[in-house]
Amino acid sequence: MKWRPPIFVVTLLSAISTFSLLSTGSIVYAQTSSELRLRALALAYNLDHDQALELLRRAVALSPDEPAPHRSLASVLWLNLLFRRGAVTVDHYLGSFSRSSVDLGKPPPEIDREFRLHVERAISLAERRVAANPGNAQAHFDLGAAVGIQASYVATVEGRMLAGFRAAQRCYDEHEKVLALDPSRKDAGLIVGTYRYLVSTLSLPMRMMAYVVGFGGGRERGIQMLQETAEFGAQKAGVLDTEAKAGVGNDSRTDALFALVLVYNRERRFDDGLRALQELRRLYPRNRLLLLEAGATALRAGRAQQADDLLTEGLAMLAKDQRARIPGEEALWRYKRGAARAALGRADAALADLQSATSADSQAWVHGRARVELGRLALKRGDRAAAAVEARQAETLCVRGNDPACVQDARALLRRSNGR
Repeated sequence: MKWRPPIFVVTLLSAISTFSLLSTGSIVYAQTSSELRLRALALAYNLDHDQALELLRRAVALSPDEPAPHRSLASVLWLNLLFRRGAVTVDHYLGSFSRSSVDLGKPPPEIDREFRLHVERAISLAERRVAANPGNAQAHFDLGAAVGIQASYVATVEGRMLAGFRAAQRCYDEHEKVLALDPSRKDAGLIVGTYRYLVSTLSLPMRMMAYVVGFGGGRERGIQMLQETAEFGAQKAGVLDTEAKAGVGNDSRTDALFALVLVYNRERRFDDGLRALQELRRLYPRNRLLLLEAGATALRAGRAQQADDLLTEGLAMLAKDQRARIPGEEALWRYKRGAARAALGRADAALADLQSATSADSQAWVHGRARVELGRLALKRGDRAAAAVEARQAETLCVRGNDPACVQDARALLRRSNGR
């Protein structure tokens, strides 16, 4: 059974990027473990990972026997690894890629050790609480959330899909128990709704296997549960100041919004996707990758001018940002904007962006898709020979980048360039 990483893998990933650090004074404001944790989550979503990790380590030191700080620390460590590997865009999770980016090698041992230490501690603490009080919804929530992070790490970092599937099944079961014990806990709908939606997208034999091992299905119900989780989190916000508000709601509000961005793109509900991204941009104004996703969503919707505007704004943010980038990040931005400008008929501007997207540091799939766009431009100006060259290069790159949709586009371009 081929199992792709669960959709909630992506719910946090667009929160990883690079923006200006907060002042030391704003960090000192929060002193309790809970406040430190909420502020750290807001920092992580605003892409300030080093500071988020600092606060979470302090939160763990203040409350070593609480599962939540350990769980959040493990989560931010995992997100940082996804960022380093560049697997942080909706493109990676729309079903185009034939293999996950987990093929990129082992994680740094110090990060791997710290992740394992804290995720295992979070699971152990939660298991004790469940054993002591099986009817406690919060204990089951903490256990399911910790196991969910472990499932994501196993699948996306280690590449052990079967082990990730088993952990995901346990995560799903624990959060179903939360809803059975306390139906008002809409935050548990993040994981249950995610897997319900995911199962609904599988082939019939795969769905039947998922049902047998205990997963539920239902596309519309899954989406509804994600929406309810986002609304539940919004009702919980407002406890702390603006920097910490987004962390309120049992960690689930933002996760649900990111999940909905992916789901809405898969469902071609682009207006809904753009609205979710607008809310995320309001919550996390320093996260430039949200502009990248907004531009990409507008482009999928066929709104090339809106995409161009959003991507141009994001490129301006990128130019001012001096911190680390995902691998080949500028090339990705340039490819997206080049595709938008090609759709607008702005050939010269598109050409400049797309050629920039073929730089040596671009990811193979980005380089390949840019070559497809360059080939299409060549066809439009009547240069079949140039189009054929671009198509052949694109196919090679897209095979290397494990991007079957791009491979098909490259082959179709080659046929057209040969007059077939």
